[in-house]
Parts: sequence; C-alpha cells; structure tokens
Amino acid sequence: VLENGDIPVFKNYKPHGAKLPFPSTICISVNDVVAHGIPNDIPFKNGDVVSLDLGFRHNGLVVDSAVSVIVCETPPGLPLVRGGSSAQGQISLKEKLLLVTKKALEIGINECRVGKRVNHVGIAIEKYVVEQGFNVVDILCGHAVGREIHSDPQIPHADYGHGGEKFTEGMVLAIEPHISMGSGEIHLSNKDMWAYLTDDGSTTAQFEHTILITKDGPVVLTKE
Repeated sequence: VLENGDIPVFKNYKPHGAKLPFPSTICISVNDVVAHGIPNDIPFKNGDVVSLDLGFRHNGLVVDSAVSVIVCETPPGLPLVRGGSSAQGQISLKEKLLLVTKKALEIGINECRVGKRVNHVGIAIEKYVVEQGFNVVDILCGHAVGREIHSDPQIPHADYGHGGEKFTEGMVLAIEPHISMGSGEIHLSNKDMWAYLTDDGSTTAQFEHTILITKDGPVVLTKE
C-alpha cells in the first residue's frame, strides 16, 4: 500500500468505544473469526476459510474490500480455491458458503439504487441466504465510505423491515455481508478486544466491495 503512495486506513484505527487501536494494515479472519481478525503466526490448515479485509486511502478517498478463500493443498501453479466442484462433481459445504456469500454481495449491491432505501439491501440478502441454508451475521453492517473509513448511513445486511434512509446519487458505500454456517450470533473476543467470533464456533465468510451510486445504477469501485 505504501509503495503505491497510498495510506492503510485500518492500521492504528481507533473508533469510538474501542479500547485499543487496530494494530495491522489488514484484517485476517479465520473460520469462526467473523471479522477484525488480527494477523498472527498461526499456520493456516488445509480447509481453513480465510477472510481478507483491506482498506486504504487513495488520492484522499477511502476504499474498502474483502474476499474469502479456502486454504487448499495444491501443486504449484494451480488455483488455491477450487472453481466450485470437487472431483466427485459436488461442492463442499464450505465452497457453498463462499459461493452464497459472494452472490449475497451481488444481490445487495443490486439494491443500491437511487430512490431505494438502505433496508432493501438487508431484505434481499437475508431472503437469499436463508433460502440457501445459511444465516446472516446481522450485527455487522455495511456503511458509507469515501472521506472516512466508516460513516452514515449504516447498511443492514439482514431484514429489519422496509424503511431507512433513501439512496441518492453520489453516495459511496461499502457493502460487506458476513454469512455464517451456524446461528449468526457473535461476540467480541476478550483477548484482543477486536475480533468477533461466532458463539457456536461455526465458520463464516465475507465478501465486500466499495460502490458508487449513479443515476444509472451502482458502480463497483473495487473490482478485481
């Protein structure tokens, strides 16, 4: 990030209520760590679900994006994440979790249109996720971004009923559903006071994009 002339916005970030500043440039959350995982020296294991969340300031503007992958033992030169099917032609539950979470992000982004309301995002995401057999971590929300890391409006990823602020042209938003194999209930780690973990030890995944709302629809600013 620094070599490209940008500024990592997570490092030393201390929002209101936080006991300690975040110590790293990137959040690395593994398996039952839902979000805000602090990098450590514990080796990855085959089958781990790893979420990577990074934000930085470029030319004064903040962008925020995340992706989840499955750690696999593969020969050099092959993709680390399988394309969605195993040797038997069927995907694993973890692979399905990633596919559903990524699709949930796409569904949520599609709701970000002028005249719609922020709650429409969560209604659409939760309907799809529950139909697929998973649950939304409803405590964690998307948010406006751009000038600051986090600002209003907050964007629910679960169904809180119709309502909320209307989307308007020019809004810059981070949409970032966290999806769980379990109940979706979480708690804050009492060890580092940053990581959120699932109450039931279930695995979660996250995908995130920063988008710009235009009169013609949402534009993804953090495409690969």
